[in-house]
Amino acid sequence: MITLDKAPSNAALYSRAIQALLPIIGKSGPIKADANLPDVVYKLTNVPTDLGRQQEYCRTTGLQFGPHLPLTYPFVLQFPLVMKTLVDPKFPFGAVGSVHAENKIRRYRLIENGEPLSISTRAHDLREHRKGMLIDITSRFHVGNELVAEQTGTFLSQQRTSLSGGERGPVPKETTPPPPDAVLAVNLGQIRNYAEASGDRNPIHMSNLSAKAFGFPQAIAHGMWSAAASIANVEAQLPEAVEYKVRFGKPILLPAKVNLYTHKASDADGIGYDISLLNRRKGYPHLTATVRAL
Repeated sequence: MITLDKAPSNAALYSRAIQALLPIIGKSGPIKADANLPDVVYKLTNVPTDLGRQQEYCRTTGLQFGPHLPLTYPFVLQFPLVMKTLVDPKFPFGAVGSVHAENKIRRYRLIENGEPLSISTRAHDLREHRKGMLIDITSRFHVGNELVAEQTGTFLSQQRTSLSGGERGPVPKETTPPPPDAVLAVNLGQIRNYAEASGDRNPIHMSNLSAKAFGFPQAIAHGMWSAAASIANVEAQLPEAVEYKVRFGKPILLPAKVNLYTHKASDADGIGYDISLLNRRKGYPHLTATVRAL
């Protein structure tokens, strides 16, 4: 375990990530299924509370600013450790070009602003997928010896694998979606503000020009912005102990308006929601998610 004196600079880490790019933009090169992962855990202790940054995060996502951390805020706190993991020379993925495919947050209780948090982060579970190689990066949040939350991001490095030639299901038909419960509007200025608050200044989010360098027709919204904005209207109704699982679909090209659907869970206890963000014209998903009591 490596305990850091302070959180690494995201700007410096992104600079290293861009310098390490291979000639094929957006690809990290072929990765073997049995590739070795760096056997290291990064740790931060006494993570400071930056209320100004948290308030801006809430302003850009629509989440409520109050005495407790928003449900999705642990992603922000651990993000420098994730980047530190991704830019390790021995790590098989490239930090820029990897796709954030899924995310899961488990909160075991509400976390008060100012509580003395420690965060430990490690990479694990490298595996094949038909679109490439997946890996999980998990962070655990403690107050003293108490585990209060866990955050896992699943990242995809696109390449051919032994699963690439397998049968695929039918391609979903593009149809005009039904009337939404709400419409989320987002533009480049808002996403730049989110990038400042979250620390995630990946070039694909910051300008049309830099996004085009990585194969996108224009700048795109952060997946975790959409994850946060999608629960803004229901976060206050969630229990303390909760799991929020998100799968990201096609990126949201900026500026955009997207349809938000929020339905109460149909399971036995009925505590939770099924959530989706759909393209307004063609109905394909930008995000699908579930939030459930633990």
